[in-house]
Amino acid sequence: MLKHDQSLRSIPVILVTAKADTRDVVDGLDAGGDDYLTKPFEHRALLARVRSMLRQKALHDTVASQAKRLEDQAAQLSDWNRSLEQTVADQVTELERMARLRRFLPEQVADLIVAAGNGDALLQSHRREVTVVFCDLRGFTAFAETAEPEEVMTVLAEYHSCLGEQIVRHEGTLERFVGDGIVVVFNDPLACADHSERAVSMAAAMRDAIDEHSERWRKRDYLLGFGIGIARGHATIGRIGFDQRSDYAVIGTVSNHAARLCEEAKSRQILVSQRVLGAVESLVDSVLVGELTLKGFRRPMPAYEIVRWIGRPS
Repeated sequence: MLKHDQSLRSIPVILVTAKADTRDVVDGLDAGGDDYLTKPFEHRALLARVRSMLRQKALHDTVASQAKRLEDQAAQLSDWNRSLEQTVADQVTELERMARLRRFLPEQVADLIVAAGNGDALLQSHRREVTVVFCDLRGFTAFAETAEPEEVMTVLAEYHSCLGEQIVRHEGTLERFVGDGIVVVFNDPLACADHSERAVSMAAAMRDAIDEHSERWRKRDYLLGFGIGIARGHATIGRIGFDQRSDYAVIGTVSNHAARLCEEAKSRQILVSQRVLGAVESLVDSVLVGELTLKGFRRPMPAYEIVRWIGRPS
C-alpha cells in the first residue's frame, strides 16, 4: 500500500521478520521492501541498515529535488522562448515597417517616424500643401530603344545613385520612380516650413551632380540631358495599393504641374511655378520663361527658370 501511494513511495521499508526462507525474502522484496532482516537480529545491524536506507532516501530526495528544479527551469525556459518568439516577431514587424518607410523616406526621417511610433498614422490619407519635384533625362527614350539592355540599366543605376544622394541630403520624400523620371515631395510626411527652399536647393544640387555624369555619358556617345520641374500646392497624400503591395502617393494638380514643367524644361533647365518662385525669389537668380500652355491645364501658366541657387547668407 505504501509503494502504491505516490507521496509515500520513496519511504524506505526494512522488513524485520522471522521468515528466513529464500522464497519469503523474494516475496518481501517483490512486495516493495527495500531491505530484509531476519530474527534474531543484532541491534547494531538494524541501525546500520536504517542509516543505509536513510542515505539512499537522502540521495533519492536530492535527485527528486533536482528533477523538480529541472522541470521548473524547463517551464521557465519555455516561457522565455515564448517571450523571445514574441520579441523576435515584434522586431520582424518593426523591420518590415522600417523597410516600408525607407522605400519612401530618407533614413533619418524613417528613423524619426519609427521612434515616434506614429508612422502608420502619418501615412494615412490627408491633405497638405507640398512642393513636388519632377525630374527626368532628356533623350532617354531614344537611347533606351537603341542601346543594349545592360547599357540602359547601367545608366539608370548611375543616375538614380547620383540623385539619391541629393534626395537623402535634402531630406526629401521619394514618391516614386517613373522609368527615368523621379518624383520627390517636400513637407510630407514630416512638415518643414522651408519646403520650397529645400526643393529648389536640391534641384540645383542635382543639376550640378548630373553635369559630372553627363560628361562621362558623352564620352560613351550617350546623348542624354537632364530637366527638372517644380510646383507648389495642396495635394491629397497617403498610401495606395493592396495588401501585397502599397505605395505612398501624392495626388492632385500640383504633381501634374511639376510633371508638365519638367516636360517643358530643356537640358540643364530647372523650371518652377510662380508659387515656388515666390517662396525662394530672394535665394535664387531666375528669369521669366513666359506663359506656358501645359497639357491638362485650361489656361497658360507662368514659368520661371532657376539660373543659380544663391541660398541664405552664412
